[in-house]
Amino acid sequence: MRRRRIAHRLQPLLVPSSVAVVGATAREHATGRSVLETFRDLDFDGPVYPVNPRYREVAGHVCHPSLADLPDPVDLAVMAVGDTRVEDQVTAAIEAGVRAVAIFGSCVVPGDREPALAERLEAMLREADVPSIGVNCMGFCNYEAAIHVNSYRFPQFDPGRITVLAQSGSVFGCLAGSRLKPNFAASVGRETSATVVDYMDYALELGTARVLTLFLETIRDPQGFEAVLEKAQARDVPVVALKAGRSDMAARMAVSHTGALAGDDRTIDAVFRKHGVLRVSTIDELIATSLLLARARDVGDGALATIHDSGGEREMICDLASDLGVPFAVIGEKTRASLGERLDYGLDAENPCDAFGTGVDHDGVMRDCFAALMDDPSTALGAFFLDVSQHNGYSRACANACLAAASTTTKPVALITNHSGTDHHELAWDFTHNHDLPVLDGSVPGLKAVSHAFWRRNWRRRPAAVPVRPDMERALYWGERLRDADEATGLALLEDYGVATPRHAIIDSEEGARKAAGEIGYPVVLKTAMPGIAHKSDVGGVVTGLADDAGLIHAWRTMARALGPRCMVAAMAGDGIEAMVGMTRDPQFGPVVLAGAGGVLVELLDDVTAYRPPVLRLEVEETLACLKLTRLLEGWRGGAAVGSGALVDAVMKMSTLALELGPYLDALDVNPLLITDRGAIALDVLVVPLSDSC
Repeated sequence: MRRRRIAHRLQPLLVPSSVAVVGATAREHATGRSVLETFRDLDFDGPVYPVNPRYREVAGHVCHPSLADLPDPVDLAVMAVGDTRVEDQVTAAIEAGVRAVAIFGSCVVPGDREPALAERLEAMLREADVPSIGVNCMGFCNYEAAIHVNSYRFPQFDPGRITVLAQSGSVFGCLAGSRLKPNFAASVGRETSATVVDYMDYALELGTARVLTLFLETIRDPQGFEAVLEKAQARDVPVVALKAGRSDMAARMAVSHTGALAGDDRTIDAVFRKHGVLRVSTIDELIATSLLLARARDVGDGALATIHDSGGEREMICDLASDLGVPFAVIGEKTRASLGERLDYGLDAENPCDAFGTGVDHDGVMRDCFAALMDDPSTALGAFFLDVSQHNGYSRACANACLAAASTTTKPVALITNHSGTDHHELAWDFTHNHDLPVLDGSVPGLKAVSHAFWRRNWRRRPAAVPVRPDMERALYWGERLRDADEATGLALLEDYGVATPRHAIIDSEEGARKAAGEIGYPVVLKTAMPGIAHKSDVGGVVTGLADDAGLIHAWRTMARALGPRCMVAAMAGDGIEAMVGMTRDPQFGPVVLAGAGGVLVELLDDVTAYRPPVLRLEVEETLACLKLTRLLEGWRGGAAVGSGALVDAVMKMSTLALELGPYLDALDVNPLLITDRGAIALDVLVVPLSDSC
């Protein structure tokens, strides 16, 4: 076959013109033999060189004692040797001019030295600019080029339209053999000298993938990852990702509420949402969403139409759709009339539609009713729910009815089973890949896939982001001042970025306190301003509602004895809802903006969302609407409604601040940010400078 080659860094790895198998052997089932047999079975048309000093011939090929003895440098050297021998062979490969390397082993060896073997290999390969797959991987299956390089053999089939990349070998094996039918699949392993970013870029440059399907445990090249997501967006290729390993980065930034709240998983959510990545939580959902998005990249206006052969299952789907926020299409009278003409007596002409009555002409009724639902202007996507068994005449007839109805529309259609274990795999493969009608297994994975399709439709319609031009003069000014920032400096910083603050003054004496309160006006708040106290209320460093000089002086004396004389006198704020905004520095992606419920319960409620700046106002409005805080802002249980506009404004201002001062700040915490019907006012701020910027 013609093996398509493109100008790309991974070309010699993924579509090599010549291959050496280091550790080639005649032993049955050994990797060094199965790799050779795979190249033979795939009719590889380039030279294949077994390398092993113990043999003169392996699998019909002349065997060479070393890579240095090959007649010419090869594109790819496959390391089919034990972990203890890999380092010497990779060194030999680089010296022999090999252009790419595949390493399956874990490269974890007993009695190793520092740096560890895997780290030494990474340094060697990166310095030589030799791309590799592995270490600790199962290789790749390039179905488009009919080239498989694996630690054991995988089935061969024609290429599909989905690229699969997994950092887990077992997940790679599952996805490569699933109904996804990839055009390219790779178990990327530790990503020694080629990361998932490189493989995503290769798939996008290849141009034949309709979806990029990812299983991630970490993101080793965050800047490159965001860049390749932008490339996928520009080429309108959906990215579906399962990111495993949820964890906290609170230990790194325990001094700041914002840092503790962010967590690397919240940052991942923010990055994914910003770039339109569809995040899933299970492998079933990953497969279902990828299959649907390969067909439903262009979902039109409207909602979901469904048809069922069971009233009980229809009720279950209604419940699940409500839980997942999946909307049903409100069909018109014309569609209702069409349904009424075909449905048996006693069945309601509605969506979702239970179409099974007497059983007479059941498949014809389902076909016509589903076609009518799909033709309704309010329908954007259709789902035919059926527990189809390919060996059962009734269910196969119903499945064919779905196929016939799908042929009458250009709108996306899926067949979804309620039970994922039905015996339907051959039919499902046929429908999905020969008739462009994806079969999705399981009610919840199927409905989640529908939800993702609608979310991506809305995300694609967002207004284009206006380029943000940082004010470098302002950034340099504040970068210098933030080296020794206290709360007063933080409040001044917020004012400069348009966030309102109360009138305040720093004092260190009784007379100073009286004077400040006289100028500000009672009632006032007294807060400690001693260095090193991050959470003032935890140590008795905040007294509110001071109405006169006597109360103020008593509070100052008490605070001075316990914590020190330096304090802040500030105006009391009025009534409002306590929120928080802030920024923190994610160790991978950099500045992240946080917003949510504030006050003393901020960490207990954990009602916070994150943003990767610069952010769109629409994104902020949509995500804040999902927080419990929004109910308070809109007037919970008779409370005053203040709206979320002021909080949205504050997030946008924090986004600008994060972009400009990211190189200087480790964290900035505004809590509480009081939201009133007149706007937002920052009542307290904590600034944590970035030590490396000093």
